[in-house]
Amino acid sequence: MSNPHETPGALKALHDDIYREKILRARGMTCEQRLADVFELSNHQFGMMLSGAMHRLDTADQSAGWAEVARWMSRLDLVREQGLYVSEKAAGR
Repeated sequence: MSNPHETPGALKALHDDIYREKILRARGMTCEQRLADVFELSNHQFGMMLSGAMHRLDTADQSAGWAEVARWMSRLDLVREQGLYVSEKAAGR
């Protein structure tokens, strides 16, 4: 395969092929497989959050890191419950 960066449009075509393959693979998955993927992704994300919290606290203590992650999540819950964070614009805006 030649370098897609050398041919105009080849990189876009490569992106389109990769996207199409992902879509076809997802359509062929069972509900159980999709759910397993969701759990895998969320576990990875929580691991990233733990690493970020430990880095911010400058600690190697996982308990302290998880406490910081819990604090972050509580703050997000509070903001959402008070209506300060919304996923859609208000009508008329």
